[in-house]
Amino acid sequence: MSAVVESMMAAPTGLVRRQRVRVPMRLVWLPCYQDVALSVYVKVKALGLRPEGCQAKSTTIASYLGLSPASVERGMTQLRRPGPDGVVELFSDRRTLPGGRGTSAVRTVRAMTRTEAFVWLPVAAAEDLTPRQLRAFALIAYAQARGIALTEAELAAGLRHHSGQKEGQPLSVTAASAVVDEVEAARWVTVQRRAGAQGRHRYIAHDIAPEARPDGGCAAAAGAAEAAVTSGSQESVSSQVGEGSGSPVGEGSLANEESPRTDSPDDERAFFSSAVGEVPVVEGAGAVENPAGAAARTEADGDLALRAGGNSQPFLSKPETEKRSSRGGGSAWSSYDGPQLAMSPHIYAVLEPVHLLLERVTSDFVARQIAREVGRQLREGTDAERLHHRLTARFAKVMLSDIRDPGRWLLGVALPRWGCGYQDCEAGVLWSTGKDCEVCAEIVQDKAAARRRAQRIEQGLCPEHGTRPGPGGRCVDCVLDDAIRKPVLAPVPAQRELEGPPRGSCGDCGARIVVIGRALEDGLCKLCREEAAVLGTAVVPASAAAPAEPETCSGRDGDVPCGRKPLPSRSVCGVHRVQELAGEVA
Repeated sequence: MSAVVESMMAAPTGLVRRQRVRVPMRLVWLPCYQDVALSVYVKVKALGLRPEGCQAKSTTIASYLGLSPASVERGMTQLRRPGPDGVVELFSDRRTLPGGRGTSAVRTVRAMTRTEAFVWLPVAAAEDLTPRQLRAFALIAYAQARGIALTEAELAAGLRHHSGQKEGQPLSVTAASAVVDEVEAARWVTVQRRAGAQGRHRYIAHDIAPEARPDGGCAAAAGAAEAAVTSGSQESVSSQVGEGSGSPVGEGSLANEESPRTDSPDDERAFFSSAVGEVPVVEGAGAVENPAGAAARTEADGDLALRAGGNSQPFLSKPETEKRSSRGGGSAWSSYDGPQLAMSPHIYAVLEPVHLLLERVTSDFVARQIAREVGRQLREGTDAERLHHRLTARFAKVMLSDIRDPGRWLLGVALPRWGCGYQDCEAGVLWSTGKDCEVCAEIVQDKAAARRRAQRIEQGLCPEHGTRPGPGGRCVDCVLDDAIRKPVLAPVPAQRELEGPPRGSCGDCGARIVVIGRALEDGLCKLCREEAAVLGTAVVPASAAAPAEPETCSGRDGDVPCGRKPLPSRSVCGVHRVQELAGEVA
């Protein structure tokens, strides 16, 4: 829905210029922005609310504001540059016709945040007042919305020189008073002199063009307030230096605690208002109703006007809500007769597949929620084409007669993204490639397995194999699986000891012998013992024999001496000893 509050009412003098835009206070407070930048911002933002956006040339905008094209270009240049805080207020999209000839650019303003300070300014004020007068009017309107008792010195601190030797310095109180007198002469502000606290002037900013107000309305109220004051200043203009109602700059009275949120001038009960292109959100929202004596809403025809006095038509109108009785139960309130709701063209184009359902949504709150959800998904990176395809596919799968509540179906079924945590997943299909999402496939398989397992448990079957368990509580397949995972190894038989006399090895040749008789003394077999007796060598028991010194085998491998170590109590190695025994046997 559009954040601009529009309402066309019939008056004896013609159409009332009531279009307003929400302007960030940083344009009013920061000295880096000249006065002309504020006027250009108001007009560009108002023109941007048309379905085709702001396509007016600089000369056209200058004719609307009564300024020179060079001044308008200078204001646009400042808005396109980053401010001290790095914020860019205006974006310009250059265009070229198919034939190669250039055309006017499309200009858009940034989307305001929910917490920054802002002020509602009538578009007609930007056309009637000079840039400096408009800045003074913005300061007065903001102070009025916040309930701040503004002094002339504080007002002068918000107006600055933009050229000459005093560039960047605040205006004097005298110059600021002269600016206020000019705004008052244009009938955009009423000054009740000495009517405020501690003798301050009271400033009243008007939100309707002067030609639409009755002659005796605000002027009569101001005159009555001035007559009640006995200070003798009824006929005097704004005070001179040293004679103002407030103290000098920096020494004025303390203001109330400020908040970055100010209410819409059309609805004082609203918590806050939204920026252009955003959806107005009312926390704890209920039905918005006006007293029974409120004027009826007038239908407007045509698109948003180029001028502030032109007709304006919301992009999407909702039927009036039903009447409800008051809390007392006796009287009934009339239906909502405030400004009609409007939806941004971009969001409305995305919702094109479900326009039939959107027209059946009778609750303004639900319509705001739908537009908010679409805007949120677009801001988070969802393509407009992807959201358009999602709405088309889901609306094609249901019968229109089955949708009992169009608003709930759009918010709960059509708009939410179905899929896994992967942002590119769209109901199990990757939007960028068109392939099936592997994560969603695994999730589907896991859920199917969990359902199958729960069903088997309810039926008393094995959860894993679906077979009947045996007497031990386990099925045959589970036992086989355990046997495969953990095979049972056969026990290794212990070595059996032989019965009979003890056995050992010969200390000379290493042959297995029965350790009995003389073998208990020398540890040799019979053949080695006889050989030792023939050679005349003393037989020393193996247990008592001392380690012999390392020697070299006396045998020869052909013509080369053998270098191997000889056997104990032998002069040859094992190889040559075998050769000797083989020769004796032969």
